[in-house]
Amino acid sequence: MAQSYSRISSTDPSSQSNTLLELLRKRAEENSEELAYRYIQDDDSEIVTLTYGELDRRARAIGSWLESLGAGGQRALLLYLPGLDYIVSFFGCLYAGVTAVPAYPPRLNRPVPRIQSIVADSHATFAITTSTILHNIEQRFEHAPDLKALHWLNSDETPAGLEADWRYPDVSAETLAFLQYTSGSTSQPKGV
Repeated sequence: MAQSYSRISSTDPSSQSNTLLELLRKRAEENSEELAYRYIQDDDSEIVTLTYGELDRRARAIGSWLESLGAGGQRALLLYLPGLDYIVSFFGCLYAGVTAVPAYPPRLNRPVPRIQSIVADSHATFAITTSTILHNIEQRFEHAPDLKALHWLNSDETPAGLEADWRYPDVSAETLAFLQYTSGSTSQPKGV
């Protein structure tokens, strides 16, 4: 679903935020150690958590990385399994003024036409994922030159200290934040 940054309101008018970016920055400043997300792994054996401060720091690092590559105002494909890495990269896109285009990663040794269709329709120029998923995708570049043409970022290798270089992007409540695609199970994926 295409979603814009929306006004996040509170009962206290002085604490209103116009965007998710502003809201997270405010929470990180005021409640840095407070739990923002808890994720239970599929096998219920491990619970991983993320505080507002950690999320802000990691998102600023990815946002700064994207900014340094001139990605502001562009679209980035996010290929992640469910979990905190996806959340960090999603907010990293917001922190760079980049529209996030999430998609479920393709299975090993399976064709990637769904991903290719999403990239073509969304006009994504960047892609962010983990090293494992990137390795899987790189195996297909010979047969998917359109995917190879994307500027790929491996979020597992986000350069240390980049969060200090982050600059607030030019975004507003009307800036497109998220472009969701249908599964494509019965036809080509469609942005909604």
